Amino acid sequence: MSSFGFGTLTVALFALVCCSGSDEKAFEVHMRLEKLIVKPKESFKVNCSTTCNQPEVGGLETSLNKILLLEQTQWKHYLISNISHDTVLWCHFTCSGKQKSMSSNVSVYQPPRQVFLTLQPTWVAVGKSFTIECRVPAVEPLDSLTLSLLRGSETLHSQTFRKAAPALQEATATFSSMAHREDGHHNFSCLAVLDLMSRGGEVFCTHSAPKMLEIYEPVPDSQMVIIVTVVSVLLFLFVTSVLLCFIFSQHWRQRQMGTYGVRAAWRRLPQAFRP
Repeated sequence: MSSFGFGTLTVALFALVCCSGSDEKAFEVHMRLEKLIVKPKESFKVNCSTTCNQPEVGGLETSLNKILLLEQTQWKHYLISNISHDTVLWCHFTCSGKQKSMSSNVSVYQPPRQVFLTLQPTWVAVGKSFTIECRVPAVEPLDSLTLSLLRGSETLHSQTFRKAAPALQEATATFSSMAHREDGHHNFSCLAVLDLMSRGGEVFCTHSAPKMLEIYEPVPDSQMVIIVTVVSVLLFLFVTSVLLCFIFSQHWRQRQMGTYGVRAAWRRLPQAFRP
């Protein structure tokens, strides 16, 4: 064999060994989740796989309860249960002494089941301030929630929320406004929207019970003075009449008692002393 042919064969064998080793070192790890967002205590499935032909070890790392359902050389299928808060899952495989992993976030959600609306005060004068408060207990994740305060179909105020601690939270939105005459003809309500579309979920909408304001026209100051004066005079006349009636009744009673006393004494006198 010529030196050229031997050199070519050597280069080919070297390239084959190098390429084969590089394929093993360039392996990938994949993770496929049945759901990215789940209800508390709900179960879901996770599949971990790799492009390595003969992985040395592999699996799923999580603090949650897991059960291995099926497995082959390049993949493993798990059932995850008893989730109660947001968590991170890790799929990992080791190929030719090198380990790779892939992670995915799983979120827990609780849709808004109750929405409470409060109007304070419920009886307000035109031009005076009143407050609308919307409260939604036990809802998550808060960063996917929007509360809208409505007057009829008109949106008065919308509020979104930041990511909170991994626990059920209470969301509150407050809005203050000046009372107008037409406010008494509209219902006030609150709409809670939990939008989970970006996380592979759905949209949950819940309305509060509608409430109405009692609107009245404020009485001008001059009229108020007149009303107070008239009421005061009437009250004085009433008290005076009661006192006069009491005095006259006592005077009449004393006169009557005096007349009856003289007659009784006259009857008690003996006949001999009478004229």
